[in-house]
Amino acid sequence: MQPEIRHTASASSISLLDLFRIGIGPSSSHTVGPMRAANAFLRALAGREGEIARLTATAYGSLAWTGKGHATDKAMVLGLAGCRPDEILPDEADKLFHGIGTAHVLRLPDGREIGFDPVRDVSFDRQMQFKRHTNAMRFTAFDTAGREVLSQLWFSIGGGFVVRDGEESEPAAEISVPYPYGTAAQLLHAAQVAGLSIAELALANEGARHQNEEVLGYIGRVAEAMFACIERGLTQQGELSGGLHVKRRARHIYAGLQGRAQRNEFIPHTHLDYVCAFAMAVNEENAAGGRVVTAPTNGAAGVIPAVLRYYRDFCDTADEAGVRTFFLTAAAVGGLIKRNASISGAEVGCQGEVGSASAMAAAGLCAALGGSNAQVENAAEIAMEHHLGMTCDPIGGLVQVPCIERNAFGAIKAITAASLALQGDGTHIVSLDAVIETMRQTGFDMQSKYKETSLGGLAANVTIC
Repeated sequence: MQPEIRHTASASSISLLDLFRIGIGPSSSHTVGPMRAANAFLRALAGREGEIARLTATAYGSLAWTGKGHATDKAMVLGLAGCRPDEILPDEADKLFHGIGTAHVLRLPDGREIGFDPVRDVSFDRQMQFKRHTNAMRFTAFDTAGREVLSQLWFSIGGGFVVRDGEESEPAAEISVPYPYGTAAQLLHAAQVAGLSIAELALANEGARHQNEEVLGYIGRVAEAMFACIERGLTQQGELSGGLHVKRRARHIYAGLQGRAQRNEFIPHTHLDYVCAFAMAVNEENAAGGRVVTAPTNGAAGVIPAVLRYYRDFCDTADEAGVRTFFLTAAAVGGLIKRNASISGAEVGCQGEVGSASAMAAAGLCAALGGSNAQVENAAEIAMEHHLGMTCDPIGGLVQVPCIERNAFGAIKAITAASLALQGDGTHIVSLDAVIETMRQTGFDMQSKYKETSLGGLAANVTIC
């Protein structure tokens, strides 16, 4: 029996420009989201800076339990300092955060400086829980008499998306589109009636917000950022910070593959070894706080770039049109998952992060290789189905183990799913809607210790040396 599907159809759509965000590591929900929320709070104080004598930030729930390992404190401080994750470079972020922590001074947008001590003014509350979402944070401004000037409660709901308490969703998600759909079945039907591919329909819906040239230009920038992240990750070596003593491996794996190629040595799974190196390169960069693209989250940031580079480097039919088709299709699937379940590891476990990324990558690759709409939906379903139940249990609260290797496996599963779908005619027993709903239900049933709190699973059974 198929699970009952929650139908959430509306005349709205999640934009590709919101789903793929260029930012810094190590986490979209714990780093990118908190920086965006803190920056939004700071902007809400515009015109009242003269009243402000003190600012405080408090992280709750999963943000509190794994916030130090995910640099949540750093992200909130930088947001209060006026930084945005899509604008600041990693080296600049480190320098500014260190400077604030040393000088105990924060500069407001009007140029005035106030006393600010990250140790005193940033706190982690592991007791308070909020029904809306476990990733909660509160920002408060006080005047010289200690009176509250403004206080806002924010939620980081995955993938860098944030919403303020009292709001339903980010405003950008509530714009009418020419082809509204709330489920995969409705998406397939709308595309069939219109005679469009999923990518073409997605681009038409993007037109409700942006000019086509802007969307296609953004896709180009995102692809460039993904490839650049892979390239940087393939050149770096050494040990990742955090205390786990995890050594970067992508460079070593890639060098071995290049050496094998120069010796004309080829083994059947060589292409998959490259994919693993690509995925691990990205997530090693993410773990180091480097510049990555949320796809749809930072914890799962390596899956889509690795599959995209597999398409570019190893598929004979690869071209720029295929890259655009890849992204537009992946975004359509990612939007369905986010709307009907979750892409937040703190909410549904890693099935919502790497599982979602794998489904998006599988759909994108299938479409880029000429798959029909039915085959694309099948590819996404296969990839998601085989990530069901995956927990989010980062050791030490760091996005390192098992996250880095898990992205490599997510990429391999995506390629396998696309291949299986392309060998069929699009008909299958389990629908994408059914597997998304199953993921949502599984995440709801999952104990909190398996959802990014680092209180269970590998995090509780591996001794940190």
